[in-house]
Amino acid sequence: MLVNTEKMIPVTKLQRELTLRLRKVHETGEPLFVMRNNEMAAVILSTEEYELLKQAEDILEHLEISETVETRLKGYKSTKNIPWEKIKKRHGL
Repeated sequence: MLVNTEKMIPVTKLQRELTLRLRKVHETGEPLFVMRNNEMAAVILSTEEYELLKQAEDILEHLEISETVETRLKGYKSTKNIPWEKIKKRHGL
């Protein structure tokens, strides 16, 4: 992942500049990469960017479910269905 070094900030500096940095993230929509011990520790995103990521996650989950359903339906034969009443009787329900 390529990260713009101008958008990186050490956690100690972030602690001093939190309000300012949050305002910039909100105004520009650009993420802020938080560094701790010279390693990326966190990413601060605008709420809009976060919502887009959540929507993308939901879409991917729906696609995965759709693929699973399609795969399972390929071998489906309605003649092998077991009536609900028969299942309840078999299990004493």
